[in-house]
Amino acid sequence: MVTAKLARNVVGTIGNVISFGLFLSPAPTFYGIIKKKSVEEFKPDPYLATLLNCLFWVFYGLPFVHPNSTLVLSINSVGLGFEIVYLTIFFLYSTNKGKKKLVLILLIEIIFFAAIVLVTMLALHGTKRRSLIVGVICDVFNVMMYISPLTIMAKVIKTKSVKYMPFWLSLANFLNGLCWTTYALIHPFDIYVLISNSIGVVSGLVQLILYACYYNNKGENDDVGDFELKPNGVNEISTSNGRVSA
Repeated sequence: MVTAKLARNVVGTIGNVISFGLFLSPAPTFYGIIKKKSVEEFKPDPYLATLLNCLFWVFYGLPFVHPNSTLVLSINSVGLGFEIVYLTIFFLYSTNKGKKKLVLILLIEIIFFAAIVLVTMLALHGTKRRSLIVGVICDVFNVMMYISPLTIMAKVIKTKSVKYMPFWLSLANFLNGLCWTTYALIHPFDIYVLISNSIGVVSGLVQLILYACYYNNKGENDDVGDFELKPNGVNEISTSNGRVSA
């Protein structure tokens, strides 16, 4: 007999695998940066946002904040490691001005995160109250990431082309949101994982519908394999929307 615990673990494990792939998706971008020894016009913003997002989900998954969240904790710990590597590479190949900006934003994020941790641990007692505050913050960041492809979806509708919206990335985002939504619905119910990931399901579904509508038109140069290296193209999506939402 399949128990709720077993079903939840299986779904969560599948979600971990998909999320791992999404965390890995910016790798070609950074391979290009290392090869060219320059970040060119790439922006660190999506990686900085994802770093903070992972930090909060790791904190949320700790037993003294929200019990029974081992899978949430594990995959976001992996994601945190990826983002540290990405930002380190970005720092090494940035201009002096870019390095200063990166360090400044990182300091602000660390101070903000530390302040939330201190308030949560010192002022809030019990996992229910801690889960509420940290869970709401996590949802805010996740919702922002899930709706980030809106500009690209608008571009698809305007140009009637899916050139900058790769099918496999859209599918992975949809499946990621679906897995974590299912995970949240299985006992013990997790409202905070559910909220942002259900929005992710809708976002991913809309992307797939748009792809189905315009898949025959991929622009004049169908260079999907090269999309990760476009400074202002889909790279922004792959790093923002591709973040785990659990």
